[in-house]
Amino acid sequence: MSKDVNMEKIVALLKAAEQPRSDFVKLMDGFKDPFIVLIACILSLRTNDKTTYPATLRMLKLGKTPEDFAKLDPKVLEKAIYPVGFYANKAKQIVELSKELVEKYNSKVPDEIEELVKFNGVGRKTANLVLSEGFHKPAICVDVHVHRISNRLGYVKTKNPEETEFALRKKLPQKYWIDINSLLVTHGQNICKPINPKCEQCPIKDYCNRIL
Repeated sequence: MSKDVNMEKIVALLKAAEQPRSDFVKLMDGFKDPFIVLIACILSLRTNDKTTYPATLRMLKLGKTPEDFAKLDPKVLEKAIYPVGFYANKAKQIVELSKELVEKYNSKVPDEIEELVKFNGVGRKTANLVLSEGFHKPAICVDVHVHRISNRLGYVKTKNPEETEFALRKKLPQKYWIDINSLLVTHGQNICKPINPKCEQCPIKDYCNRIL
């Protein structure tokens, strides 16, 4: 018989668990500027955290504002961010996005998801992360970890991350929206893995329906 999922208790236990956070989660804690969050998130797509973290630090040696990157040669940026996945495409994307911000948005990253997703290569996951981490606005960034664990807990029943985002928007209290990504990403990387989750070590096992 399925049990009710107590998200208040789950969030409290995950915050208290002190699991090792990924380099990317720590990076987001350190950089709260919306533009830096945006371009760091672009680098992270289809790339593991161990590669994204040092590449982001190298990238930020070249600049920190849309004006800096708008005048940058994409080839120079390519060398800085290599070997992130699709580094040549991402370098071009970041330079073009920066030019668009300078020319159309007065160098200000928009704080609405409908505007953010207009940029080439920016999807809902990236847009939500910019809103939550860059602007501290209630937004739910759903990646594979958030999608998997939300379903594994039995809190939602969805087929893909976008469905999960909208299901969580309806069900999850807004006070948890900003924190839920970093908490579930950390939990997913350490304990609630896609294959062979460490249920015996899980701090929230008593509140999980273990839908594997």
